[in-house]
Amino acid sequence: MKTNKYPKLTLVGAGPGDVDLITVKGLNAIASADVILYDALVNPELLKYAAVNARKIYVGKRNKNHIYTQDQINALIVDFAFSYGHVVRLKGGDPFVFGRGQEEIAYAELFNIETAVIPGLSSSIAVPALSGIPVTNRGTSESFWVITGTTSSRKLSDDLKLAAQSTATVVVLMGLSKLAEITEVYKSSGKENTAIAIIQNGSLPNERSVLGTIDTIEELAAAEKIAAPAVIVIGDVVKLHPLFPASLTDWKYLLN
Repeated sequence: MKTNKYPKLTLVGAGPGDVDLITVKGLNAIASADVILYDALVNPELLKYAAVNARKIYVGKRNKNHIYTQDQINALIVDFAFSYGHVVRLKGGDPFVFGRGQEEIAYAELFNIETAVIPGLSSSIAVPALSGIPVTNRGTSESFWVITGTTSSRKLSDDLKLAAQSTATVVVLMGLSKLAEITEVYKSSGKENTAIAIIQNGSLPNERSVLGTIDTIEELAAAEKIAAPAVIVIGDVVKLHPLFPASLTDWKYLLN
């Protein structure tokens, strides 16, 4: 199929999961799309805002289960832009926070396709905030790191070792499978009593969390069967959570 419509790509950040946390501009882009390529962490309720005749194609990647490779997604963007017109690439969180958004923009521009980016609310900030954990707080944390739990080589990022040496809040995305390695980094720095939270399905009705220390979190997460997708927050700001224990005698907290 060929169309007279002008080819265009818009990267849209869908936010952390709750449909109400997408931007108005993001919703308008969805409504104007001829094709929507959406990821695994996108709330499917957002597709209801699309035009009736818009094509909606799932291209999600979760763990080792990839429907399409990144190269195939890039090719789909170009093909659909020339065949149908406006392609919206709908991504969970923000498209430029471990979303490979720049790669898709760069590839589309090789074909002189017009591109635009609509930022989204990153889960690295939103999910802790919704749980009562600020990533910065005067007198507690002057900065924060956002680190991917798994690099392109499938290894834990070396940046975590640097972050663990600081007093900054550390937020790890896509890192639950590397929890043992993460805690070992902190233990090797003598920070086994550092506060940590793991928040599963943040912003959604089925959100679940555990609070503890580096020393206790693996056992707690296993006992409560915490699973991906999850955001890991490490640092003294975790102690500001309203249900964080005042003493070290009881670390088992499951938040429904």
